[in-house]
Amino acid sequence: MQGGLNEALKRARALGCDTMQIFSRNPRGWGGAAAFDPRELAVFAAAREKERFSPLVVHVPYLINLASPDDTIYAKSVESFTGDIKVSGEIGAEYFVTHLGSHRGSGEKIGIERFAAALNKAFSAVAPGVMVLLETTAGAGDSIGSKFEHIEAIVRKVRQPERLGVCLDTAHIHAAGYDIRTKKGVAATLKEFDRVLGMDRLKVIHLNDSKGELGSHLDRHEHIGKGTIGTSGMKAVVTYPALKDLTFILETPKETDDSDRENLAVVRGFLKKGSE
Repeated sequence: MQGGLNEALKRARALGCDTMQIFSRNPRGWGGAAAFDPRELAVFAAAREKERFSPLVVHVPYLINLASPDDTIYAKSVESFTGDIKVSGEIGAEYFVTHLGSHRGSGEKIGIERFAAALNKAFSAVAPGVMVLLETTAGAGDSIGSKFEHIEAIVRKVRQPERLGVCLDTAHIHAAGYDIRTKKGVAATLKEFDRVLGMDRLKVIHLNDSKGELGSHLDRHEHIGKGTIGTSGMKAVVTYPALKDLTFILETPKETDDSDRENLAVVRGFLKKGSE
């Protein structure tokens, strides 16, 4: 986002992308949601329409914890979360991706209840428009979201479930224990996802290889094909028929100026006719 929305769009198009994920503000601070110049928003909207650039995904700032048992942090998180959804709508985003937070020792049940209650508060304050996507997690520490059942429990408790979708992070689910290293494993994992949540909930894939081993709960992303999921698993996800129309976002390491370009080339290689 350095330089603003339109510069971000130019960088994405220079990489040959037709979608992107952004932070609407500093992801590591508590500052209020950013205010964008109406002229900047108009230029951005026109450029997106002209180039058929869609969807736009906004990611939640890191400090927000809607599962926190601390009432002060919880209230602050709900307020910030609500403001970020509003801003996401103003800039024309289709999706707002959020992690599910940490129960901080209070237990999964209480964490899930507080998270769902926070969503109900936010949805009562913001008109429908931007779909909130609940992101799967690796299950480190006291985080919730490492099991599809966690997400299903939240969906059941939200009064407007039609405003919710899912963002599936490949590195996270692998670290959480879902084996996607083979075609068979991908098929079994998505069958389980469909059983618990329904495939129609799945809107975005965060495509990342993993530094952590299967079931390690280590949330560390790796370059495509160079981690413990491996080339076969990554290709199986990208080419899986039921996922072909979904939005794929890379969150791979940015070690050099060419890191994104190199990872994109690997992924696009999976899609070439006759690729083995």
